[in-house]
Amino acid sequence: MTKIHDANAVNSLVALPGANAVKGRVRWDLAHSLWNGGMMIGALIVCPLTASPGAAIVFLVSTGAGLLLGHSVGFHRRLIHRSFECPRWLEYVLIWFGTAVGMSGPFWMVRTHDLRDWAQRQSDCHDYLAHRRPMLIDAWWQLHCRLELASPPAFDLGRIGHNRFYRLLERTWMAQQLPIAGLLFLLGGWGWVAWGVCLRVTASVAGHWFVGHLAHRRGPQSWLVDGAGVQAHDVPWAAVLTMGEAWHNNHHAFPGSAKIGLDRGQSDWGYAFIRLLERLGLAWNIALPEQLARGSMLTRVGREVHPVASPHAHLGGA
Repeated sequence: MTKIHDANAVNSLVALPGANAVKGRVRWDLAHSLWNGGMMIGALIVCPLTASPGAAIVFLVSTGAGLLLGHSVGFHRRLIHRSFECPRWLEYVLIWFGTAVGMSGPFWMVRTHDLRDWAQRQSDCHDYLAHRRPMLIDAWWQLHCRLELASPPAFDLGRIGHNRFYRLLERTWMAQQLPIAGLLFLLGGWGWVAWGVCLRVTASVAGHWFVGHLAHRRGPQSWLVDGAGVQAHDVPWAAVLTMGEAWHNNHHAFPGSAKIGLDRGQSDWGYAFIRLLERLGLAWNIALPEQLARGSMLTRVGREVHPVASPHAHLGGA
């Protein structure tokens, strides 16, 4: 089995000398606060007045498609962790879906993710990065604020930072909802817009925060990352809703793996979709846990993983 060096799979962050993950200030983020708050207000006001079976189907289909194609496969497993290769045109489609989820643009998502991953692997980090504060405070911080570290690391986005399509998406990530809203209005009026844009964005953004909060505070664990000040937990009930992303303890252990649901019965629709792409000849070089050089960084805890699905045997007894 070919080994792939994957120390942390934090690909864009440059840990400068003196970079500190602890000292910093949480400040109000005007743009994201108004966006997230406005979408929530729109959903709360309009959705109850326009409820219908068609609107509910629009919400479920659009939310599921965005989270699967865009957030899980496009943003997280392709753009951020580079856990598989695919044609450039397909990458563009997946990243557009990720932008259309409505959290932010691709550059912001990469930087935010990599900063948190880097910080959590330090011996300590700011409460903002660890989801350490009580739920309501953490919700306000994550949905309406940003952290400004006193001595931050640097970022090198590589080819995507120079890509004109991604630069366009970064500048216009909010405006990407307009063609979606226009299509939904033509098909179903303002009700479909409220359910297919406002409620979808609100559920995706708030759900992402909520599962992330729980995944760093409580729940089952199979692995500990040695030396990391923040350890992750699995959130089993959210596995289907997050397309497999809720197996967060597995992900901390093997961040560069395209497969996150490692145990038998751990639903991972994101990986299933990547396997479908592979069968169609549209994905290759798919990284799996047994290929990643992670054995010396992990301590095995918790329940035993079924041997047929476990990377344990390939990691020198990690």
